[in-house]
Amino acid sequence: MEKKIPQNTITRDVKYLAEPTGNIYETVVILSKRANQIALAEKKELAKKLEDFRTEHDTMEEVFENKEQIEISKYYERQPKPDLVAISEFEAGELYYRTANTDEA
Repeated sequence: MEKKIPQNTITRDVKYLAEPTGNIYETVVILSKRANQIALAEKKELAKKLEDFRTEHDTMEEVFENKEQIEISKYYERQPKPDLVAISEFEAGELYYRTANTDEA
């Protein structure tokens, strides 16, 4: 089941985003770390798919005419941005996060 993630940035209530952690700065750190994880995973996946098209002697004509490679690239361009995915997961309660223990003995 695919969840509906907005393609464009939407205005959000900062108080609502800060509710789960109690601190907007903690929320921003959690969201940025998750967005980085998503972006890295997508980058690896795209590189793996495009590796199939790599040859030792690519000419400029071959690069511009490879329709499958262009379609794969366009697919990833249409995907929602990693930060929007992270926010959607956070709002749905799908992210697991924990804070470091700050007790000093």
